[in-house]
Amino acid sequence: MQTHPNSALAPSSRRTLIAAALLSLALSGCSGPSLAAGSTVSVDVIDRDTGQAIEVYRHRGQNYVAGRPGARYALRITNRSAGRVLAVTAVDGVNIVSGQTAAWGQTGYVFAPGQSYDLTGWRKSDQQVAAFEFTDLPQSYAARTGRPLDVGVIGVAVFRERPLPVVQAPPAMPLERRAERETAAGGSLRSDPAPAATANAGRTMEKSATDSQDLARNRLGTGHGGREASQVVRTAFERASTQPDEVISIQYDRHENLVAAGIIPGERIVGPRPFPRESNTAAYVPDPRP
Repeated sequence: MQTHPNSALAPSSRRTLIAAALLSLALSGCSGPSLAAGSTVSVDVIDRDTGQAIEVYRHRGQNYVAGRPGARYALRITNRSAGRVLAVTAVDGVNIVSGQTAAWGQTGYVFAPGQSYDLTGWRKSDQQVAAFEFTDLPQSYAARTGRPLDVGVIGVAVFRERPLPVVQAPPAMPLERRAERETAAGGSLRSDPAPAATANAGRTMEKSATDSQDLARNRLGTGHGGREASQVVRTAFERASTQPDEVISIQYDRHENLVAAGIIPGERIVGPRPFPRESNTAAYVPDPRP
């Protein structure tokens, strides 16, 4: 899919209103932990089977979530700022809109002030996505396209919009004359209320290096799931800076792997023990059960 540098992808106005209504209903019934909150946007990873935000664990300055193999998930991004922002979003080191190896200057989604929206998959067209789903690392989209080294991380690079130049407003005209002018121009201008994407060359997102021992573990990745309807429109967006105002990174893996790594509190998973008990009163080896 070709994306003009000054254009962007966004859900249509009607779908945005529907999504906002469903989101408000979900939040009124439950409250989930925030995945990663910053000064500009917040990000939650949503288990689409339960509708709940997946709990985040913070360990040594990093964010971690535990995924369930086979579960579909969504990235809920909420713009907490007073202006539009561009969220260049990557999963497993791959841009979720273009499929390119992720870089800051690539396409993403534009969010209106205060807007919250669920990104549910890899964008396939203006009408469809392939669902995000947790899967074994070899079956992940990144691994199947020859890019397995960054599997297990979600990244969002946030850019603020360049302010429009201040110009003096022309003298007011009667409503009748203004209507005539709009008709002659072929219609009136409208503002786009939804998320969007832009494309530029840029610096590569920070990589989460994975060594050979990590790859040998039974780790999680994100698969290229079934097709789903997801309507978008295009909008213009000019970045205020070539550098992101904020970069959010969330690593994910199986629950047992995060416990074994000491990230999730609980009983550590260890290997087989040669002497599981400290003492034994039996005199000899008993017969096994029939």
